[in-house]
Amino acid sequence: MPDLPASHRLRIGRYGELNRIYLLTTNTIDRIPVFQDFALGKLVVDQFRYAQDMRWAKSLAWVVMPDHFHWLIELQQSSLNKLMQKTKSLSTRAVNLSTGRRGSLWQQGYHDRALRREEGLVRLARYVVANPLRARLVKRLGDYPLWDAIWVRSEVEVPSSRASSLPHGISAAREI
Repeated sequence: MPDLPASHRLRIGRYGELNRIYLLTTNTIDRIPVFQDFALGKLVVDQFRYAQDMRWAKSLAWVVMPDHFHWLIELQQSSLNKLMQKTKSLSTRAVNLSTGRRGSLWQQGYHDRALRREEGLVRLARYVVANPLRARLVKRLGDYPLWDAIWVRSEVEVPSSRASSLPHGISAAREI
């Protein structure tokens, strides 16, 4: 493989399959803990909501940590690259306007993992939202404001072609 920057190598051959579930992760530049200020983290959450409103992706679970986020999604009417480019760009603009800062907020690129077996969805969602506990930011998850997940309803609300593939108790239609 040619000697390419790591972020460019990550994008080579990247393919996002519609209606597939992905775990997306990205970091702030130099891992600066921008989102220790929860009000700034909320600006990222607003972009997760916007992506869902635009039907680019359904948010299944997410957590905004001080220097990165994890976002479990079902890809809808977008590509992974477009989804992440828009989310990162719009959240950068919002944070910069709020703080008076300039320049990039996020490192180039992102990590994506396609979920191979939906049976692990609840386990993965729990892992995602428990990040603040593992990082010892809080003693109880309820004390951390920048997370959400959708496994609270018993009725699955997904297209009929996918409904049987999600575990009981998962609804991919709940708004964050």
